[in-house]
Amino acid sequence: MAGKGPYQKKIVKNKKKAAIQVQAWWRGTLVRRALLHAALRAWVIQRWWRLTLRRILEKKRRKALIDFSNVERAVVTLQSLVRMWRIHWRYCQVLSAIYTIQGHWKYHNCQACSLLRGHCVITTTHLQFHIEIIDH
Repeated sequence: MAGKGPYQKKIVKNKKKAAIQVQAWWRGTLVRRALLHAALRAWVIQRWWRLTLRRILEKKRRKALIDFSNVERAVVTLQSLVRMWRIHWRYCQVLSAIYTIQGHWKYHNCQACSLLRGHCVITTTHLQFHIEIIDH
């Protein structure tokens, strides 16, 4: 570079500076592009993970609802069976009492004088039985 004047040195210096600026701009562009791609990939992964968590939570909720429903159905069925057994047991008691009364009534002295009439009322909680003795 012998024989170059100050003007040519300035031009070379400016070209070098411009080349460095272009390289810096290009490196910056590459870094920004890489960061953008990384951010987009992270966003896609986060979106997939949130959707997966939502599906898992929905499955858990559905299972809890089905389990609760099954337990409730079993409880209601059991309560119904117990109520039915109690009513049947009470009915058998009343029937036994009726048979006892009828058996004793047959041998009563005034069986020609009177007549037995019974009436049964069944509710959800009670069984009522009324017996009337009707004289002729």
